[in-house]
Amino acid sequence: MINNINDTFYWKKYFQTNYFRKKTEMKIFKFGGASVKDYKAVINVGEILRLHQDEELVVVVSAMGKTTNALEAIIASFSKGNPSETEKLILELKDFHHTIIQGLGLNQTSDLLNEITPIFDWLKDKCKGEFGDYDFEYDQIISLGEVLSTKIINNYLQNENFKSTWVDARKLIRTNNRWREGRVDWELSENLIQAEINSVFENGNRIAVTQGFIGHEEEGYTTTLGREGSDFTAAIFAYCLNANDVTIWKDVPGMLNADPKYFDNTVLLEKISFKEAIELAYFGASVIHPKTIQPLKRKKIPLYIKSFINPREEGTVIQESLAFDDNIPSFIFKMNQTLISLTPRDFSFIVEENLERIFGYLNTQKIRVNLMQNSAVSFSFVVDHSKINLEKLVDFFQEDYLVKYNSSLELVTIRHYDEPTIDRVTIGKDVMLEQKSRHTARMVLKDLD
Repeated sequence: MINNINDTFYWKKYFQTNYFRKKTEMKIFKFGGASVKDYKAVINVGEILRLHQDEELVVVVSAMGKTTNALEAIIASFSKGNPSETEKLILELKDFHHTIIQGLGLNQTSDLLNEITPIFDWLKDKCKGEFGDYDFEYDQIISLGEVLSTKIINNYLQNENFKSTWVDARKLIRTNNRWREGRVDWELSENLIQAEINSVFENGNRIAVTQGFIGHEEEGYTTTLGREGSDFTAAIFAYCLNANDVTIWKDVPGMLNADPKYFDNTVLLEKISFKEAIELAYFGASVIHPKTIQPLKRKKIPLYIKSFINPREEGTVIQESLAFDDNIPSFIFKMNQTLISLTPRDFSFIVEENLERIFGYLNTQKIRVNLMQNSAVSFSFVVDHSKINLEKLVDFFQEDYLVKYNSSLELVTIRHYDEPTIDRVTIGKDVMLEQKSRHTARMVLKDLD
């Protein structure tokens, strides 16, 4: 029952934003760095968007090409106090973006240059100052890549008569101040995103161009969202807007059952469940990150992975149904692995006390365990060799444990396996460790001499 005028206003706004808005085909598109690497790629993005002119689109865009790497080089130079090198790197980055602007025929567009120039001026002034906390400085600088790319792309779309507008994700996604891995305040972000995006479309625009990877904390400073942050941004917007679906545009035809680098005759996974995608990502599949899937799963919003090279192809859809999960075995390969085995020197069993110390150390060193297994008297785990200091790790444990290790190994995970699929990957290999569950087989393999 509505009791007063404020209640009337509340329900009016509720139905505007939650009922009528849902009737519209609102989609979230995400384009990564490879899909906007040069001016030809940006033109291709425009052609993809022309195929969806009847829909309301939130377009999430990453930094262009290798811009993030270039900004990381600038940060490194700035932190080391090398002003001449830093200025040179900034100029190279500026030239890269101006080349794209020129290729798009926008070099005479004063409005765009008026937006771009202050960004580089700010960066130059920033790098002349004192370098503070590394993670804080990283977030303030690295975020400029996404800002630059979206400014250019939005201007290009407007020049091509798209009804688009630029939206600043730094003002919409609220996080804590955990630099480089901000944790989302979902309630506040939802309020901010709904208000801004609904306003964009109510004003007659059809496309909102925004940035992946970035947000803001309480005091307004820029934060970043960590690994695969742009994909995650797309999921955040979808969740907050109750979008129809999300499409991530990549240079692959969709999710394959194996990495073509390691496996011949790969097969496209046309349909898989959220649960299966999370499992594959957890075990090391690189196409999508679990944190991207979780918000979509919560609201059952389908996720499409499609090719920006062949945009009319169906690609992969990740959705709620489990019906298609076990149709095709999937293979995940992790190379350059190290297997470490610990056996207590005092002949004790591997119990909670031992495990607490082992995991405590691994946590403090930020070492991610890819596989683990224990017996009564030993504990074994597998890690990426490139991400550990093996000598330091051995030194820490060897006083209390007999430490054995093997390097140059590969970790193979097979989802929905059978014996022929296992035989397929173990030919010419020595199986150092093996685990099997109902749906998953995992093996640590060593090449036979």
